[in-house]
Amino acid sequence: MTASPDPVYRFEFDVPASALDENGHVNNVQYVQWMQDVAVRHFSLLGGTASMRDMRATWVVHSHQVEYLAPAFLGERIQVRTWVADVRRVRSLRRYEFLRLADNKLLVRGATEWVFVHAGTGRPLAIPDEVVRILPLLPDGLS
Repeated sequence: MTASPDPVYRFEFDVPASALDENGHVNNVQYVQWMQDVAVRHFSLLGGTASMRDMRATWVVHSHQVEYLAPAFLGERIQVRTWVADVRRVRSLRRYEFLRLADNKLLVRGATEWVFVHAGTGRPLAIPDEVVRILPLLPDGLS
């Protein structure tokens, strides 16, 4: 029997100078960009990008929710954790946590509601079984 993949994807990076705002800490909108980047990276590593391209489909954002708990500063090592909390007919909810590794402090919590759409028309599509199968789920309340 093959072990199922860990539903939580982790990615680490050091805060670059380009992410800072005039207050000297990470700009709030930078977290939204990182949320998108890590979601795309995770989906690609799961093998979803090629099959999605073959279907002429893509994911688009319906909404973001971001809760800022503590600031991050230049050079700090950050770990982003992301997981898929649910998959419905045309939508999927992905959650995120940003932690400062030096003290394991939770800096930001977020969520994105993604919609699966036809790349040409932008119309929502039912998420195909082959896409659902590659997404390891961690439903809310089970973390």
